[in-house]
Amino acid sequence: MKRATRESYGITLAEIGNENKNIVVLDADLSKATKSQIFSNAHKDRFINVGIAEQNMIGMAAGLASTGKIPFATTFAVFASGRAFEIIRNSVCYPNANVKIAGTHAGITVGPDGGSHQAIEDISLMCSLPNMIVLSPADDIETCKCVKAAAEIKSPVYIRLGRLPVEDVNDKNYEFKIGKGTELVEGNDVSIIATGIMVAKAIEASKILKSQGINARVINISTIKPVDEEIILKAAKETKAIVTVEEHSIIGGLGDRVASVVCDKNPTIVKKIGINDVFGESGDPEELLTKYGLTIDNIVETVKLTIK
Repeated sequence: MKRATRESYGITLAEIGNENKNIVVLDADLSKATKSQIFSNAHKDRFINVGIAEQNMIGMAAGLASTGKIPFATTFAVFASGRAFEIIRNSVCYPNANVKIAGTHAGITVGPDGGSHQAIEDISLMCSLPNMIVLSPADDIETCKCVKAAAEIKSPVYIRLGRLPVEDVNDKNYEFKIGKGTELVEGNDVSIIATGIMVAKAIEASKILKSQGINARVINISTIKPVDEEIILKAAKETKAIVTVEEHSIIGGLGDRVASVVCDKNPTIVKKIGINDVFGESGDPEELLTKYGLTIDNIVETVKLTIK
């Protein structure tokens, strides 16, 4: 079954809201699109529509956190990370407030909404903030578990969510843990490290590569910060090169996080696949993924060129 991670977010929030009465959800007038409406329908007394006022929403969330509540502030990723950045910095991260920020419609698969609404720098922005945990789940199963983990940990958390329905890459027995990556496919020739919706494409690319005699390890990094250095360094030591794949700018995203780890502790070739320092544009999500090289075929070709 395919399900968008934004929908998984809304469903899980409503479920854990039954158990934890301190959970409060705020939305900036986009609850139907972000799926926080699912929580609103179940817990009307703990849902606040702040209107088109993202900065105010973050300030309200910080205030609620100071009273012991667990606020989930929800809007499109481009507004959550961009428009509200200074409030997140000074009202959430600086005092280490227990605020959760859910940015839906991340990446270029927002499609027709165009470059103005396509968050391709949100990981970079949120990773730059001290005390912030940054999560980027790959599928429905992982999203459900990461939302629950975010509610349980006392820390600022940013959760990156997508609009496009995606296939599950994890099984129901998968154990999510903040700060830990997962090896989904074994291989000792090359490592493909992916996050979000690109994990499924990395797995498919590894199947093609295997048919061509190349054993590609596939690693899912769902916690961008704090990143799992152990699994990255193991890949650097055991394979010839690393290829990172993300629906985000290659500047400041997963690729840079991985490169920073290996550069410091085990120098290794790292090739980054992502948005190459340009803005997105309006279009069909699949056509945009093709235009910007976020495809199975491009992963395959990049891996082959890199290990040459």
